[in-house]
Amino acid sequence: METLGNSFYEFAAILGIAAAMAMFGRMLRQPLIVSFIAVGLVVGPYGIGLLESIEKIELLSEMGIAILLFVVGLKLDVTLIRSTGRVALFSGLGQVIFTSVFGYLIGIGLGFEPVVSLYVAVALTFSSTIIIVKLLSDKKEIQSLHGQISIGFLIVQDIVVIIAMIVLSAMGTPSEYTVMEEVLVVVAKGIGFMLFVFLLMRYVVGRITSFMARTPELLVLFAVTWAIALAALSDYLGFSKEVGAFLGGVSLSATPYREVISGRLNSLRDFLLLFFFIHLGSQVNVPLLGQQLIPSLVLSLFVLVGNPIIVMIILGTMGYRKRTGFLAGLNVAQISEFSLILAALGLSLGQIDEETLGLITLVGLFTIGISTYLILYSHQLYERISPVLSVFERKNPFKEVDIGPDSAKSFDVIIFGLGMYGNNIARSLEDKGYSVFGVDFDPRAVARWKKKGRIAQYGDADDPELPEILPMDAQCVISSLEDKQINIALIKFLKEANYQGSIAVTSYTGRTAKELEKAGADLILLPFVDAAENIADKLKTLKNSS
Repeated sequence: METLGNSFYEFAAILGIAAAMAMFGRMLRQPLIVSFIAVGLVVGPYGIGLLESIEKIELLSEMGIAILLFVVGLKLDVTLIRSTGRVALFSGLGQVIFTSVFGYLIGIGLGFEPVVSLYVAVALTFSSTIIIVKLLSDKKEIQSLHGQISIGFLIVQDIVVIIAMIVLSAMGTPSEYTVMEEVLVVVAKGIGFMLFVFLLMRYVVGRITSFMARTPELLVLFAVTWAIALAALSDYLGFSKEVGAFLGGVSLSATPYREVISGRLNSLRDFLLLFFFIHLGSQVNVPLLGQQLIPSLVLSLFVLVGNPIIVMIILGTMGYRKRTGFLAGLNVAQISEFSLILAALGLSLGQIDEETLGLITLVGLFTIGISTYLILYSHQLYERISPVLSVFERKNPFKEVDIGPDSAKSFDVIIFGLGMYGNNIARSLEDKGYSVFGVDFDPRAVARWKKKGRIAQYGDADDPELPEILPMDAQCVISSLEDKQINIALIKFLKEANYQGSIAVTSYTGRTAKELEKAGADLILLPFVDAAENIADKLKTLKNSS
């Protein structure tokens, strides 16, 4: 009972410190991830030494990771794999090969032994699924094209890291099986695991969720149980917990309850991930860091610059625009928590020493911290350096500029945002005889729009180069998007492109509406106000008719 009480006081103190540092970080406009890692440094063994319940913190962090990947799987459209699977495979494998080869050569150049250089190279290869998915979720870019490509090559990386750990383990421990036999066993387990999940998804999960959905609390309990159970099963089979949790989300993505589940799990996800970042920060071995400062800076620079470049080259070669390549490339500009696990494995096998572990840890700290800022401010960064990125783009980026013979057509209205509100606007305009052209950054929304016989183009409203591929002779541009900053950016880019038509944007508050008017919008759409006035008109008509 005393131990339980001490743990409770310990957690209360850690949460208090986390809240205080998060508020301080916000005042300084720093990302929460950086603040939470700093909390780990402060409460860890090389800080004030407050953190003693390490196993409990680690358990909560693993649950947070499982919920995070489960929610990502929920939002994944399985049909999208057909369009992004090939590019995810090529970019994932290409980045792994590039980073491992050149990372090994850099390690040799820094004077490391071949085995140490091999471990360092492999550790640099993997990107942090947790960091990337968390930041993309915060920016609401999981459903974007570059977000989906990033998720795809992260899955490829997870498969490679499992194989790499098997090979390195086989190098250090005697076994009755050959490396190839162990790899084949893992592949067989993976196929069996996916088949098991598919059969459950096809014949069992839908019925269970329909029953559970009668009580929202039961639905959430089932979702969490399902995520943790599949994560545990995946770990038992020799895969990462992330893979199992992700597949759990995918298995529920086709149910009508995925949005409800996702919405209710977001707060739980964010709270539990706090412990992951605290645990990450607490693992930093501060005394060893100073000894490896110069090598860690060299390797960090390689990860921060080299990884994005190889992704941009691959995506550009495959016909994607330089903006997509740049945004996807920034997502691999850090090393993974798997890198630390791999280094710990090498230490336990006696193949590397604590200095090498400290080096990899320091590279992780540098790259995760810096890449957090790069991803958060990726759009602003792209706007500044886009002219020098043209070398990474084909003259005809056919994977995104794909409206074909319809590109020469004239349209009356361009609509940004093809969700429910955008669809209703389009339907109303088409009923009145207007021709409509749609734009959205979600490939699924573009595909749905095209299925209805309409013309649409993949694109991001805050992309400064988007006007170059749009029918700019349209009479009006309408944005159904509610994000103020995106609408302001859209107005700015249209003005810079000398667009002569009217610009209408959406606002849900009066304050935002004034800012949009000041930015140059000709018309402000107020969905709630407009709907209320429409209801009043209908009631008036009803009263007159009676």
